[in-house]
Amino acid sequence: MKIIFNLAAFSLLLSLLFSCKPKHDPLAGSSREDKNGWIYVHLEGSPHDVGYQHGYLVANEIDTLIKVFQFYLPHTSQKDWAWYRAAAGRFMWNKIDTEYQQELIGMAEGLRAKGMKYDSLDLVVLNANIDLSGYYLPMLMNKAKPGSGDNKAPGNCSAFIATGRYTKDGKIVMAHNNWTDYIEGERWNVIADIKPAKGNHFIMDCAPGFIHSGDDFVVSKSGILITETTITGFKGFDTTKAPEFVRARKAAQYANSIDDVVKIMTTDNNGGYANDWLIGDTKTNEVAKLELGLKDYKVWRSKDTAMIGSNFPSDPKLIKEETTFDVNNAASSPNARKARMEQLVTIDNKGKLDAETGKTIEGDTYSAYDKKQVLNRCVIDGHIDQDPTGCKEWDEGPYWPMGAVQGKVTTTDLANKMQFWAHMGHPHGDDFLAKPYFAAHPEYKWMSPYLRDMKAYPWTLFGAK
Repeated sequence: MKIIFNLAAFSLLLSLLFSCKPKHDPLAGSSREDKNGWIYVHLEGSPHDVGYQHGYLVANEIDTLIKVFQFYLPHTSQKDWAWYRAAAGRFMWNKIDTEYQQELIGMAEGLRAKGMKYDSLDLVVLNANIDLSGYYLPMLMNKAKPGSGDNKAPGNCSAFIATGRYTKDGKIVMAHNNWTDYIEGERWNVIADIKPAKGNHFIMDCAPGFIHSGDDFVVSKSGILITETTITGFKGFDTTKAPEFVRARKAAQYANSIDDVVKIMTTDNNGGYANDWLIGDTKTNEVAKLELGLKDYKVWRSKDTAMIGSNFPSDPKLIKEETTFDVNNAASSPNARKARMEQLVTIDNKGKLDAETGKTIEGDTYSAYDKKQVLNRCVIDGHIDQDPTGCKEWDEGPYWPMGAVQGKVTTTDLANKMQFWAHMGHPHGDDFLAKPYFAAHPEYKWMSPYLRDMKAYPWTLFGAK
C-alpha cells in the first residue's frame, strides 16, 4: 500500500509540475513600430511563429490588402478571388517548401486570432498574385487566342548595383524603387526584420502578408544583397515548378554567396515574375546580374562595374525566345529609363556613388526621351498617372494610377550593420492625392473605394534588431 501511495503522490506531483509549465507564446520576441509611413516588424523563431507574429501584428493591413485584391483583380484580369484560390490550390500549395507552408499556416492563425477569417490559401494567392495574374493567366489567354496575353507581365521598378571604381569607397551601393499600381503600392509599406530558427537573419521591405520581399530588396546577415526589376514583355510559365515567391524567400534566408542565389532561383523555376536580379556580396564586394526567364538565363558578374535595371532584358537569346520586348523603341518606359540610368550611374556619378547619390537617382525625374524634367512613364521616379500616353508596353491606359511608390538604398557598410534607407511614397517627394486625381480622371473613379492618397515621407534609416 505504501508503494502504491508513493506512486500516486509522484504522479500527482508530475501533473502539478506540468500544469504549471508556461504555455508557448508565439509572439515572444516580436514587435511592431510605425514610422514615417512604414510598418517595421521584428519576427523571430520557428516558421509557424514567424508567420503567426506577422499575421497578428499586421492583421489589419493584411486584411485590407486582401480586400484590395479581391476588389481589384476582377477589374484588371476578369477573374475573381475564387478563381485565383482554385489555381493556387491546384498547382502551387504542393510546390511550397514545408517550412513556408508552416509560416503561411501560422500567419492565417495569427489573422484569425485578430478576428480575420482567412486561410493559408488566401495567403498563397496574396504572395503569388503576380505569378498568377501576370504569367499564368496570360499563358492561358495565349493558348486560347495567340497574342491575347501579350504585355500582361508587369513592369516594375528602377534599380542599380555598383562596386569598384564606380562607387565612392570602392564597395557596394544598391538602390531600388518599386513601381506598381498605387492602389496596392501605397500599402507596400512593411519593413520585415526576420530572424528565423534556421538560415540567415535578414531584413527586407515587403507588402503586408508577404513571406518574401516581392519588389525585391533584401539585406542578409550573410552579406548577400538582393534586388531586381521585371522583364517587360515576358511570356512563359510552368505550373509544375516552384512559385517565384518561394524561391525568392529561400534565397533571402539561405544564400551565403552569389552562386547560392543563382542556384536557388534557377532550381525548379516556374518562370513566374521573370526578373533581372541584381545581387551583391559584401564579403567580397562582387556584384552580379542574373537575367532569369523560364527556358533561358544568363549571369554577369564583376568586382568593378555598375549594373542597372529598368525592366529591359539584355540577353539576345532570351529576348528572342521569351519576350515581345522591342529594344529599338526609345519612347518605351524601360528604354528611356535605361538611357537615363546609364547616364547617371555609369557616367555622371562614376566614382561618386554612395547612399546619398542613390537616393537622388531613385528620385530622378529627367526624361532621356523628352529631354526635360517631366513626370511621366519615362523617368526613374515614374508617374504614369500624369502621362497622357499611359504605358502601352504594360497595357496601361492614359493616366493610369501607377508609378514609383517607394525607394530603398543600402551600401556595404550599412548592410554589414543590417541597415538600409527607405522612403515611402515617390522618392522625388511628390504626393499623389486621390481627390484631385479622380476629378481630373473620372474614368478611374471605380477605384475610389480603395485608391487613396499616397504621401511622400522622408528617407528613414531602418536596421535589424
